Amino acid sequence: MGEKRTQQRWRMALTIITLLALIGMGYALRHQIMETFRDLGRVNTWALFFIVPLSVWNFDAQARLYQGIFRVLGSRVPYKKMLRITTELNFVNTIFPSAGVSGFSYFGVRMRSLGISTAQATFSQMMKMILIFISFQVMLFVGLIFLAFDGRVNSFLLLISASLATLLLVGTLLLAYIIGSKSRINAFFTFLTVIVNRIIHVFRRHHPETINITRAREVFTELHENYLHFKRNMRKLQKPLFYALLTSFTEVAAIYAVYVAFGYTANPGALIIAYAVANFAGLVSVLPGGVGIYEALMTAVLAAGGIPPSVSLPVTIMYRVLSMTLKLPIGYVLYHKALGEVSGVVAKRS
Repeated sequence: MGEKRTQQRWRMALTIITLLALIGMGYALRHQIMETFRDLGRVNTWALFFIVPLSVWNFDAQARLYQGIFRVLGSRVPYKKMLRITTELNFVNTIFPSAGVSGFSYFGVRMRSLGISTAQATFSQMMKMILIFISFQVMLFVGLIFLAFDGRVNSFLLLISASLATLLLVGTLLLAYIIGSKSRINAFFTFLTVIVNRIIHVFRRHHPETINITRAREVFTELHENYLHFKRNMRKLQKPLFYALLTSFTEVAAIYAVYVAFGYTANPGALIIAYAVANFAGLVSVLPGGVGIYEALMTAVLAAGGIPPSVSLPVTIMYRVLSMTLKLPIGYVLYHKALGEVSGVVAKRS
């Protein structure tokens, strides 16, 4: 009886937090939303319609990307289940301001119901990010080629493209270095766990070790073993990498569709570079959906690529609002349905 009440309290708390986050994001975007509705009268609605199939294709690519990663790890995940969890995860990563940390935690809990260990779920998230980073580097190269043909490659675009590519490469190699050794991964992540426990202890005075260090070390060891398994099966990463590229391509295509709707023919190279920069910043942003940062970076990079802010800003805002309008409601419905299961797992762990 007590456990049931605890689960109900967790579910209520998660529901309230989610609604507050939604309200907060709506308030932060209120001016952009009003401007979007004002602009709807002067755009080609048929061109905007292409965002719908491209969004569906994007979710499909993400689900198949995860499926491919789990397949390399020796686990089979049903497509429909993976598509649903991917949709929920998009909602969680967009709404909750935690730079992706909430997504890692939520994904681990949801995948446990499918028999996937926490370490495998965490490793799959890390691999997805690495493959998306690789797709960014490929797209940056393609974007520069498009701009070169149009004669619009300038020193600023070269600088940000080279800087982002270098940062992504160094970050990927550093992560591989850490998880490539059992001693390094245990030392690094144990240190992080201790820091997180101390921060949590400030708010939960009677819980000095919210995250069990011993249990965490077991997860870190399994992460290392998953990494070694991946190294032995690198050739099987071709399909996941293809779906990572497809994930990025469908988002860029959706942005391009909005430009077409506004009657403006944009250079795909500028869009690709702006997309890569804005999304990378969004990954490390602590604001819901990277609000403000995403729009500002997209506009600045596109301006450097020859697209005036008077065009790029309303297009970017239109794309963001419509994309969230399409993706977040269904994500919220599926997330809300899963709250009972998630809150039950959290209650048992606490």
